[in-house]
Amino acid sequence: MDLSYIINELGEDREHYFNAVAPPIMQTSNFRVRKVDELKKLFENEYGGYLYSRGRNPTADILRKKMAALDQAEDCLVFNSGIAAIYAGVLANIKGGDHIISVDKPYSWVQKIFDQLLPRFGVETTYIDGTRMENFEQVRRPNTRFIYLESPNSWTYALQDMEAVAGFAKKHGIITLMDNTYSTPLYQLPVPLGIDLCMQTATKYIGGHSDTLGGILTGSKAMMKKIFDSEYMAVGSGIQPFNAWLLIRGLRTLESRISRITESTWKLLAWLKKDPAVERLLFPLDVDFPQYELAKKQMKNACGLISFYVKAGSRGQIVKCCENLKHIMMAVSWGGHESLILPRCASLEDRQFDPDNADHRLLRLYIGLENPDYLIQDLDQAFRSSF
Repeated sequence: MDLSYIINELGEDREHYFNAVAPPIMQTSNFRVRKVDELKKLFENEYGGYLYSRGRNPTADILRKKMAALDQAEDCLVFNSGIAAIYAGVLANIKGGDHIISVDKPYSWVQKIFDQLLPRFGVETTYIDGTRMENFEQVRRPNTRFIYLESPNSWTYALQDMEAVAGFAKKHGIITLMDNTYSTPLYQLPVPLGIDLCMQTATKYIGGHSDTLGGILTGSKAMMKKIFDSEYMAVGSGIQPFNAWLLIRGLRTLESRISRITESTWKLLAWLKKDPAVERLLFPLDVDFPQYELAKKQMKNACGLISFYVKAGSRGQIVKCCENLKHIMMAVSWGGHESLILPRCASLEDRQFDPDNADHRLLRLYIGLENPDYLIQDLDQAFRSSF
């Protein structure tokens, strides 16, 4: 299915809403029915129609169709945040006493699910270095039911061999969920590689404007209905119509934005590699990246995030660098129009900083839509005044 068709036409029955080019926001909490038997049918299967916007809503359904097609998946559910999508995907596929395998150092709120919520119900999680396939095999138990992946993650860009992990999981009846936020479906497709559930934090590249939250979960129709009938409806974590509309609007320019960000990323990468303040950098498709060959195999391209280690002897130097930036903002998240910097040492006190610990000297740069030379000039003046 053509990308332009998906983004601009799929799911948009314009003749149903006065031939408006932009779809309407169906800002309604409930929907009228004319027949009692129609109501009965919806009570029995709310996934099959419109009854109450906590379940299905026409505006959200346009986004669902587009995102399922982009991921080459059968179906999609849209949540009010990425963590809500992950939570539903995990909870729908485990029970008390089960075991989960997760890549080590996952997104912090995912780790809270695994370490704080699920142990209340007797669910254990084992964290592994997911870059090595044998680690999955070594920690698998008879009660392992779920594998959580991030490939690449959003700090060090560690990868998992998705095809190999999916084959291993299917052999043992294990469900897999992959966070594909870094790559988007434009640069990586986990579902065709055998991953059961593909998640994206739509807050980032899909929305693209840092003005709304959202989470995308794609997979088989059977899996999406299973999640809808339980976790999605019971927790009430579905997206609101206006937020779905904002994500549709952001999706219109996804290809153009990703293309621009990719071009700028490669220019910033080349500059950072030569700058004397940078000790080493991390980027999945950089030839010096440890998993470069796997990245080339699984990813069409990479963009946006670059992590790098600076030659700093104190936390104060990094603080000065970040605070001296005039145009690149210091903030969490990424994927919007604005360029951002995030220092790892923000979680440390000055006395805790260890210059021999490379992680303490790690910064993450997100390249937005600004002119790349404009960003280079900003980084250059901040580096020169700090290191």
